[in-house]
Amino acid sequence: MVLEIIIGNHQEAIDIPVSWVTALEDVGIEAAAMALLVSMEEGNSLEHLATLEVALVDDETSERVHMDFMDIEGPTDVITFHHGEIVIGTEVAKRQAEEYGEPFGREILRYFIHGLLHLAGHEDTEDSERKAMETAQERIVETLWNGGLSEKLVL
Repeated sequence: MVLEIIIGNHQEAIDIPVSWVTALEDVGIEAAAMALLVSMEEGNSLEHLATLEVALVDDETSERVHMDFMDIEGPTDVITFHHGEIVIGTEVAKRQAEEYGEPFGREILRYFIHGLLHLAGHEDTEDSERKAMETAQERIVETLWNGGLSEKLVL
């Protein structure tokens, strides 16, 4: 798989260390390959991408993208565009991590993997789809987290 992954921190609301961006970019190819292993045949755009851009954004930007592209009010965790862009809401990630007692870096990783799975053809609108996607997502997150990311994505 030849895929360039560019992660940009486009917000100042939450401190995201540059080392996190680098760590996520470094593990991105492995994460994308893992997502492709559990890909859905229909709607798989991941294997055809040359570049994947991931934007870390604040609530204001997340809410605007959510409304503009999905016609849904409020900030969200992650939005995936099949042309090769993943938008991650950092403030949402921070709140969710605190609510569920998860490390903040792991929550950011979870949203990155979620976006990759959408690009690999997974959907989460139906309960059965959501369960299958969450199972694949958590398996990948666990593998990467325990494979060394837990030490790199720490504040």
